[in-house]
Amino acid sequence: GLVDAHTHPVWAGDRVHEFAMKLAGASYMEIHQAGGGIHFTVEHTRKASEDELFTSFQQRLERMLRAGSTLVECKSGYGLNLETELKMLRVIERAKKSMDIGISSTYCGAHAVPKGKTATEATDDIINNHLPKLKELKLSGEIHVNNIDVFCEKGVFDLESTRRILQAGKDIGLQMNFHGDELHPMKSAELGAELGAQAISHLEEVTDEGIVAMARAKCAAVLLPTTAYMLRLKQPQARKMLEEGVIVALGSDFNPNAYCFSMPMVMHLACVNMKMSMNEALAAATINAAYALGKSDTHGSLEVGKQGDLLIINSSRWEHLIYQFGGHEALINYVIVKGKVIYENERCETVSSY
Repeated sequence: GLVDAHTHPVWAGDRVHEFAMKLAGASYMEIHQAGGGIHFTVEHTRKASEDELFTSFQQRLERMLRAGSTLVECKSGYGLNLETELKMLRVIERAKKSMDIGISSTYCGAHAVPKGKTATEATDDIINNHLPKLKELKLSGEIHVNNIDVFCEKGVFDLESTRRILQAGKDIGLQMNFHGDELHPMKSAELGAELGAQAISHLEEVTDEGIVAMARAKCAAVLLPTTAYMLRLKQPQARKMLEEGVIVALGSDFNPNAYCFSMPMVMHLACVNMKMSMNEALAAATINAAYALGKSDTHGSLEVGKQGDLLIINSSRWEHLIYQFGGHEALINYVIVKGKVIYENERCETVSSY
């Protein structure tokens, strides 16, 4: 089964209108500063009820499942206040309990600086109010969060704020798995390696020193080819990372900015745009993505003693999963989680094998 190591799937308020702005040349930060981007989605997510969010989240997870994802990392982060962040995490918890797909949940309250606050004030609020509440809910068994995430970026959370939030999350038992070095070189990779982060995502602007530090620290790089493609950013240096011995994983970065559910399409983009081989892309979307979530002992490969998550495809060669760009809808025949068929694709019965 494929593992999607980075998604933002709980939100209301899509940003289809911003796509035209991006195509006309507006940058991510220009849209963000004009009140669009994350802030637009935050406004809509705050207004949505828990049931509304759960219904759309469930539908998105089902689409991911049909595209072959059997384990998905799911972030909060469109609340930016304690009440809405908890609402999002409760929605993720409900899906964990009611759906067959595997979920690794991430608290991403430091996704942007809330309107009316400075980065320092937002950092203090997260450390003094959000994280103690998460610890309390964990102890009572209401919400179990796996990872902590921060958007370490110029104009968002600087290196020192990021360090403080990640350390506070680590202190309550969360794995550090954060956004770094996306739009500007921030030395996020060096920070993650120093703190013992499990994974860092994006890394389009990572330094050579950062790559070496991540390799030494066995900190996974979660590369997001959809984001570089959509925002026309320079591609992450997948080849250099692989040559230096970094554990390279892939994620769809599904969110209102990069609306892609399909890890087969992500693997295809990784091969074409980031110059990965098909074998490297498959490893990055299975065992390495499981490692990025701290789950490679149970997920990510077919081995005795691991969870029986697998796909059966309507083809004589597995490479068709990557080769057919957007072709997974008539290619993935069965999705199996824990040895149980949870999706059977009737389209495959009408199409002879590829």
